Amino acid sequence: MKLFLFFFALTITGVYAQTSSTDDVAQVRQACFNYIDTFYKVDTTLAYQNIHPTLQKRGFYFDEKTTAYSKQLEMPFPALIRVAKNWNKDGKHAGPQSPREVSVFEVADKTASAKVTAEWGIDYIHLIKENGRWMIVNVLWQSPPKSVQAMK
Repeated sequence: MKLFLFFFALTITGVYAQTSSTDDVAQVRQACFNYIDTFYKVDTTLAYQNIHPTLQKRGFYFDEKTTAYSKQLEMPFPALIRVAKNWNKDGKHAGPQSPREVSVFEVADKTASAKVTAEWGIDYIHLIKENGRWMIVNVLWQSPPKSVQAMK
């Protein structure tokens, strides 16, 4: 009987762990979609749901006129909110055909990493789990790349 209870408890724990990690992956994915939609839908309420107020966002855009990348640009959370309120306000930057992709690389107990592909380019995202919610804390981005080298 004790052996049965032991294996039953072990099975239940394994099922819970699988459900929990599956839920975490879905929540990380949703946090990344909320990040995209903050800009696409001009909805800053989504930013407050899944972007940490201490956000560090850094990146580079390609200037077609100079044919060079910009110097490193920084966008803390308050600046992200300001940009999101206006970036697609007229609907000219993003629409139904705009890229809206999320690839979750890894989800651990308290940390996760993902890649977002959107109208503005690619973003590599780090998230933390705080009070049961996945929050974006770091973003490294660039304009749509001229070339990409996949590592195996």
